[in-house]
Amino acid sequence: MNEQENCHCMSDELSQDMQPEKSPAEPRTSEEKQKIVNRLKRVEGQIRGLQKMIEDDRYCVDILIQLSAAQAALKKIGFSVLERHTKSCVSRAIEEGQGSQQIDELVSVLKQFYK
Repeated sequence: MNEQENCHCMSDELSQDMQPEKSPAEPRTSEEKQKIVNRLKRVEGQIRGLQKMIEDDRYCVDILIQLSAAQAALKKIGFSVLERHTKSCVSRAIEEGQGSQQIDELVSVLKQFYK
């Protein structure tokens, strides 16, 4: 799956050509999407705060602590998306006999995520 493709867990609706005979991977609900967007907005606020800290010549250790908090928040969001993808899209691919490709993709993403 490349950047152009949509993951089944990212869409409220599946296109007709994506409708498998088995039940599809459950799409992410509006509530789940909103929760992630809200977390991202919080991180955005943290980043803006960091920019201001730099502009105001704040103490380096305070900046580093805030950087660490922003990184941790992004990791938490990433784990949430990763968990959802694994439980829906990867497990669905395995059930449909296409697990090898999805697992390879997942391993590749995990390598990127843990850099």
